[in-house]
Amino acid sequence: MELVNNQYSIQEVSLEAIAKEQGTPVYVYDADKIVEQVEQLKAGFKGLNLKIKYACKALTNLSVLKLMRKQGCGLDVVSIQEAYLGLKAGYQPKEILFTPNSVSFSEIKEAVDLGLIINIDNISILEQFGHEYGGSQPCCIRLNPHIMAGGNAKISTGHIDSKFGISVYQMRHIERIVKACNIHVHGLHMHTGSDILDAEVFLRGAEILFEAAQHFSELKFIDFGSGFKVAYKEGDITTNIRKIGDKLGVAFKQFCKEYGRELEIWFEPGKFLVSESGYFLVKANTIKTTPATVFVGVDSGMNHLLRPMMYDAYHEIVNISNPGGTKRVYTVVGYICETDTLGWDRPIDEVREGDILAIKNAGAYGFSMASNYNSRLRPAEVLVYQGKAHLIRKRETLEDLIKNQVEIEL
Repeated sequence: MELVNNQYSIQEVSLEAIAKEQGTPVYVYDADKIVEQVEQLKAGFKGLNLKIKYACKALTNLSVLKLMRKQGCGLDVVSIQEAYLGLKAGYQPKEILFTPNSVSFSEIKEAVDLGLIINIDNISILEQFGHEYGGSQPCCIRLNPHIMAGGNAKISTGHIDSKFGISVYQMRHIERIVKACNIHVHGLHMHTGSDILDAEVFLRGAEILFEAAQHFSELKFIDFGSGFKVAYKEGDITTNIRKIGDKLGVAFKQFCKEYGRELEIWFEPGKFLVSESGYFLVKANTIKTTPATVFVGVDSGMNHLLRPMMYDAYHEIVNISNPGGTKRVYTVVGYICETDTLGWDRPIDEVREGDILAIKNAGAYGFSMASNYNSRLRPAEVLVYQGKAHLIRKRETLEDLIKNQVEIEL
């Protein structure tokens, strides 16, 4: 988002013009930023047999999935429904890694029938998989490395109390099942959490996976998940992709040499690829002054951007209608009948009723976590691609809200 001639724009497309045309609230995504993030990963791990599997739970719009496919990315999906969206977007089944958690075995079977790559994170499911398919269907195994990492306890997934992955301390049990059922293990996987800054976290995980890999002779890939941190405000420290690529690359090449052949190295970025591309445009409905606080009440809330209330996430807020206005301190709140604060005590260019505010980092887990709480409608989505704003999801209507309800006579 750039300020040129007192107008905020993406690829020279005015954000206020998008808000005027589509109404608010509206999610706007910058395709160029998504491509830039993909290219940054490719450059960081240059020289390795890299495969990027976009973790599409972050943003599943079909147009975004097609953009990822155009950049050479595969998909990481966590539900069978996400898999069907990937197939509809043009992905081949073998480009999709299916990494569910706590699903019934029938969903695993459906994924096998579709031809997806299956990632298993439960001893019980591994046993059922082996009994059902034996050596006819390969799989990947997700290990829990028992590493605490991530910016918030709710997004740390590799520690000892996590529900994700099979404990590395259960390796002997895994081996027994694999041998007894003649399961072909083609991949090992881990994911320790989000907002990881330290290359040493990946290196510790790598050592665990490299050691575990010696128990499996048919591996084709090692999957390190993701967790790369993006910037949420000016001055934020972000993950140094180049540094991780250099350090992990040396370790991975050495491992492949010892293993006896070159394997693919996989990553599953979600937020890293789409977070910074997204801007959530809302309108200031009210300015409310209390003895302690000045509130800006906007035409959205936690129903459309849950992360601030769910994770105490910080999202920068910019008044795009009054650039250069006098800075005043506001608390930006939503129209939901809950405490749904989007930003606490923020210095923002003076806000007037009717102004348009842009909430940054809304590309990841904005629409995908949105709900109809308070019977509010979900917003439209716009992708700015090659200098033009494309509507990629229509705004919901009241008919959408009630179409699946069945009224009975009372």
